[in-house]
Amino acid sequence: MRNLMPEPPATLLPADEAAEAALAAAADPMPVAAAHPTFSGAWAALAQGALAADQPVTAYAYARTGYHRGLDQLRRSGWKGHGPVPWSHEPNQGFLRCLHALSVAAAEIGEADEAARCAQFLRDCDPAAFDALNS
Repeated sequence: MRNLMPEPPATLLPADEAAEAALAAAADPMPVAAAHPTFSGAWAALAQGALAADQPVTAYAYARTGYHRGLDQLRRSGWKGHGPVPWSHEPNQGFLRCLHALSVAAAEIGEADEAARCAQFLRDCDPAAFDALNS
């Protein structure tokens, strides 16, 4: 069955070239997050590092910070709480990676409902993001 209701347009976050360059050059994302606290990409890198180090509570905190900073940016970019947030648009990837890390960390600390909500939100944003981050 095809959905006949129009979907809102895709939300494309603006690039932050200075933060992206700093993260690409950094051995440690911590100073990048400190210098660019609105840049979800740095928070995602911190969360993913904490998950890899088996520190799910720390990962949860980093991912939640990046997730909320990303929501702020999405809203400023016209997002109304639903609609596509394409993985193919690189500036969106920090937010989407935070959302995925939040789901994983929530599962690891026993927050099954939140883990499921975050996983569904990631699928709703872009199924390609869900597939790319869960492969």
